[in-house]
Amino acid sequence: MNARPIVAEFVGTGLLAYVVVGAGITVESLGGEGASGLFFHAVAVGLALAVLIALLGSTSGAHFNPAVTVAFWRRRHLDAGAAVGYYVAQIVGAAAGVSVGVATFGDTLAISTTERGGWGPVLAEGIGTLILALLILGLIDEERSHAVAPLAGAWVAAAVFATVSTGILNPALTVARMFTDTYTGIAPSSVPGFVLAQLIGGLLAVLMSTHVLVPAQPKGA
Repeated sequence: MNARPIVAEFVGTGLLAYVVVGAGITVESLGGEGASGLFFHAVAVGLALAVLIALLGSTSGAHFNPAVTVAFWRRRHLDAGAAVGYYVAQIVGAAAGVSVGVATFGDTLAISTTERGGWGPVLAEGIGTLILALLILGLIDEERSHAVAPLAGAWVAAAVFATVSTGILNPALTVARMFTDTYTGIAPSSVPGFVLAQLIGGLLAVLMSTHVLVPAQPKGA
């Protein structure tokens, strides 16, 4: 197996997690936890995602997200072995990114106490992830992969600001953010519902991209 895509997924997911946590701590330290703080956090995360996709997209496809990877696997753009490698790289990368982000601000890792439970945030995560994965699959099907970076970044920024869950939309980041008791943290009790909703959103995107948008064309067809 070619290691370069796996390394790219590790690096990309790690850097994304680093920005998510770093921007959140910055917002917190500046006293901007309200609408303005959330807006600037959304912009930082959306721009970072767009840059990282543009940087690493040609190496791994720049998933940085197990829900996106499961969608690509179901659409046969990725075999099972590569998908498992991506999952591991994303989870480990997200954990590393959170750890480095917290350390650079002089904080320590701690289990988050920020509860994000209830059906509203869980539903928001499912819908947000569905749209993210559907957007990426649709652009790939239409041979507009050059548009994935700006549009995926734009959607994630919009979801961070506009959803009750603050738009995590990523199982790897959800798990990693348990270990920071800062602005971006999520309590362990809230994680299972978020992760399940995100993965279901990725799978529903496969069905919708196949039956609603451009028909799926398996790789090599």
